[in-house]
Amino acid sequence: MKLRTRWPWVTVLLAAAVVLNPIGLDIFYRAFLSGEQLSRNIWGPIAWIGIALLALTALLEWIFRTRTLKRSARNTTTA
Repeated sequence: MKLRTRWPWVTVLLAAAVVLNPIGLDIFYRAFLSGEQLSRNIWGPIAWIGIALLALTALLEWIFRTRTLKRSARNTTTA
């Protein structure tokens, strides 16, 4: 696999797919925009955990890509 950038584009596409589908939009609405306090109290922590997991996934992908790019640059020789 040839990596060209450190940008975690796979995770960003996954996050967009998760958030922009009807279920993701409903969870976002219930967690942050709902007029009912009970709904915000129930869905708020669930939404924050999901956001944290997506951020962690992006960080791990960025670390993997950075290490892979450095390793491939180190192994490349000009002959």
